[in-house]
Amino acid sequence: MTFLVTEKCIRCKYTDCVEVCPVDCFYEGPNMLVINPDECIDCGLCEPECPVNAIYAEDDLPEKYKNFLLLNEKLAKKWPNINRCKSPPDNAEQWKEVEDKLQYLEK
Repeated sequence: MTFLVTEKCIRCKYTDCVEVCPVDCFYEGPNMLVINPDECIDCGLCEPECPVNAIYAEDDLPEKYKNFLLLNEKLAKKWPNINRCKSPPDNAEQWKEVEDKLQYLEK
């Protein structure tokens, strides 16, 4: 099993989760983070750190986010690794409660 980042992260990109990851399995895109499912050790430390609740255990992934397993895997191979906390985008707070953000994902 692995943990995954869902569309709730898009345009928020808080990096609190990155700081607690013992295996540095987060990867950073222009406006979202993803987890490499092949590197995740299923420790669960990242999930409670996300201020927008964008991280789910694979087994707890809501049906509407099932496509994010493949998306995390694909984008983690493309994006650079991130292993320390950064400031969120200036407008992150206004995107925090927005639903259906997949259309805004920058790959």
